[in-house]
Amino acid sequence: MASQPRDEYATKPLTAETWDDFAALVEANNGVWGGCWCIGFHPEGITKDSTADGNREAKRAHVANGTVHQMLVYRADECVGWMQYGPPAEVATIKNHKAYEKELVDLPDWRIGCVFTGSRHRGEGVARAGLAGVLGAIGRAGGGTVEAYPEQLEGRGPQRGAYLHTGPETLFEEFGFVRDRRIAKWRWVMRTTVANGAEG
Repeated sequence: MASQPRDEYATKPLTAETWDDFAALVEANNGVWGGCWCIGFHPEGITKDSTADGNREAKRAHVANGTVHQMLVYRADECVGWMQYGPPAEVATIKNHKAYEKELVDLPDWRIGCVFTGSRHRGEGVARAGLAGVLGAIGRAGGGTVEAYPEQLEGRGPQRGAYLHTGPETLFEEFGFVRDRRIAKWRWVMRTTVANGAEG
């Protein structure tokens, strides 16, 4: 059974109404990895010609067009992190794609992409709150098979200065995800099934 997120966190979807909260967190963290604006998992991904301004506008267009699912995590009125998710067509650009497709049997109903916590709030349960919010939203949307692509920590040396932008395997284990297959030395496909109406 998953640990319960800390009570001080609340979650809200990324929408036109919450865009300013999301943008403030991105801007406070150097555009996220130098200007990604959390566009990397979308179909267009990040290319050599991508710019921070272009990524920002692309992300805003996804919000306006309803082609993004992203759960923002709040402490009081401040957005402190998020977790991106969506159907495969929406979360299309995953890491280690060739290895992923090699042993693919069936696509999931949902994928979890970017996991981000603001630099001042790491290690405080923000991602856990985000994942609980995502799984609850998926349950309300009808449930289904959910995939994540986290990094293995067990047996691995300290990752000084590194950020696990798809989250650690241990986080997903807390919520019942199990390993499906390895797609890189330290990255796994993990899956769970969310029931229709389940709250995560």
